[in-house]
Order: sequence, then C-alpha cells, then structure tokens
Amino acid sequence: MTHVKGQLNCSERRACGTLGQHRSAQRYVARVERDDAALVMRMGELVRSHPRRGNRMIWGRLRLEGSLVNHKRVYRVWQRDGFGVPQKSRKKRRIGISENGIARRCAVGVNDVWFMDVVHDSDERGRSLRWLTIVDEFTRESVALKVARSVTSDDVREILVGVFRTRGVPKHIRTDNGPEFIAK
Repeated sequence: MTHVKGQLNCSERRACGTLGQHRSAQRYVARVERDDAALVMRMGELVRSHPRRGNRMIWGRLRLEGSLVNHKRVYRVWQRDGFGVPQKSRKKRRIGISENGIARRCAVGVNDVWFMDVVHDSDERGRSLRWLTIVDEFTRESVALKVARSVTSDDVREILVGVFRTRGVPKHIRTDNGPEFIAK
C-alpha cells in the first residue's frame, strides 16, 4: 500500500479504492497470541476437583474467582486440551439370585440342563400358532416339540411327564417367566 501511495502520490483512501481493498484491512494489527498456560493449569485443577462439571460450569467458577475470561475462550481451550466430562457408567443389571440362571449353571453333560420356551407365530390366515420347545443344552438336541393353537400349563405338564418317562429327569430345567410355566 505504501508503494502504491508513493507511486500515485495519493491518499490512503484513494489508493485503497483503486486496489479495491478496505482501509480497515490496511490498518489491522494482529494480536499477539495470549499465553493460556495459567488458564489451562487452573482449568485442570478445577476439572480434577469437579470431574462431573462441563466447560460452562468451569467458566462460571473462573468468573467467580475474578478471572475476566470469555466463555468462548474457555470452550476453545477445553476442546484443544481434551478436557471432558467422563461418561456415566451404567449400572449392570442383576442376573438374579436364581441358581438356575445361564450365567451360573452351564450344562456339563446329557440331561444336565434342559431349556423350555414357547415360540409364537401365525399361519397364512393370521391365526396364532405356538410351539413348546424343550432342548437339551449340552447336546442342543430337541427333546420335545409340540405345535398347537395354544399351550397351557396342563399341556406343559403332560409333555414333561412323557419326556421324563422316555429320557429320564434332568438335573435342572431353565425357563422364562411365561404364563405356561408359572401357573399353579
């Protein structure tokens, strides 16, 4: 710009107009980058003492301490230096107190653990079908399979008695809490 002003012997306004530049671009002075070391150290202390607080709460704490720091600057430092709120750990669901649960009792031989369940489906007309399946967990063999429109607790009892006569009684039977298995 000074070269253009000297060659044309004109004002800054006319030279900027000739070049198509704004005058504010000629007068801009870059800011010296601030040292964020003190801010980072204090933010680190606050994050360690309040781990569940986010960047806005840390900014609020800094303001309460008298620091005239902008919330955007705190956010920028927060992102740059990798501060963050740790994810909440979810409570593990209990697997129950049943000694018969799959996590506690694995099948170690034939007729050790059987699994019973009722599978629901429908035919081509939309009418319901139910399959009572009894599976030996060790061999993955289907011990019994009954298909009917409905499976009641009496049906389950009859099928179990028949299977006990032919195959023997298992040590454990695992079921869900379906109405077929919890009836009196």
